[in-house]
Amino acid sequence: MDVFFLILLNVILPVFLLIGAGVFLHRKFKFDMSTLSKLNTYFLMPSVSFVNIYQNNVGGKTLIHILGFLVLQCSCLMIISALISKAAKFESSLSSTFKNSVVLNNSGNFGLPVSQLVFQHNPLGASIQIVVMIFQNLLTYTYGLFNSVSVDQRGVTAMKGFLKNPVIYAFLLGLILHIYHINIPTFLWTPINNTSNAFLAVALVTLGAQSAYLKITRFSLPLILSLFGRLILSPLIAFIIILSLKLDGTTAQALFIASSFPTSRNSALFALEYDNHPEYAAQVVLLSTLLSMITVTTVVFLSTILF
Repeated sequence: MDVFFLILLNVILPVFLLIGAGVFLHRKFKFDMSTLSKLNTYFLMPSVSFVNIYQNNVGGKTLIHILGFLVLQCSCLMIISALISKAAKFESSLSSTFKNSVVLNNSGNFGLPVSQLVFQHNPLGASIQIVVMIFQNLLTYTYGLFNSVSVDQRGVTAMKGFLKNPVIYAFLLGLILHIYHINIPTFLWTPINNTSNAFLAVALVTLGAQSAYLKITRFSLPLILSLFGRLILSPLIAFIIILSLKLDGTTAQALFIASSFPTSRNSALFALEYDNHPEYAAQVVLLSTLLSMITVTTVVFLSTILF
């Protein structure tokens, strides 16, 4: 019970305070949602992507140790979500948002604080979550972004739209500078870092604004399937892969917990930017974050018993 209330107080409550601020401000001032979306996509997202990969201090051994798990789990989720989408006969834009809602998780502002809390006396657990977060960043700005762009565009046109997004180049630049240990001058690093720090607040306020007039009168089939896929199916797949790879101890615990995090807010931002059912996307992010109070706490508890 102590873990449950600590997660509620230190992780969930701060997130929902910012979302609530977005709801209040949008109702009062009527934000321009297109401008907010572009601010996130073309300015804040590239900064946070660059900073995350540039500051990565996890050694290659740890990365190799968990890479197999991450590739297997995400591949399974991609395949299963695509099959579910096809079986449910979702149209292309709904299918795009559904698949992103299942595959992409909130490993940053939700996952990292949870891992730091759970593994506060075991640095390896938090280090693994950093690797997961970087992997999710790469997945978000490749699979997630291309998945969103390709709804109305096909083949070469979709690839051109994908390559126009500055997040890709920010990520690659951060990776190159990190690999070659190139120091960034203070006069450049300060504004980049400040912009990155602003992403969390602005993204959650944007999500709140998206949800300001949101009415959930019923749990639609896509919404139920997204919540099931993200909060239930993902940990189950992770558990099977962990047993198959014979992982144990802190590594198994950290990866099992990381698989249970709610849908990434970036999936809602992509849906807003490319007009792929943004209201449904916001519903999934909000409800999966809310329900994760129960599911993540349960997975944390099970991880101590199973591994």
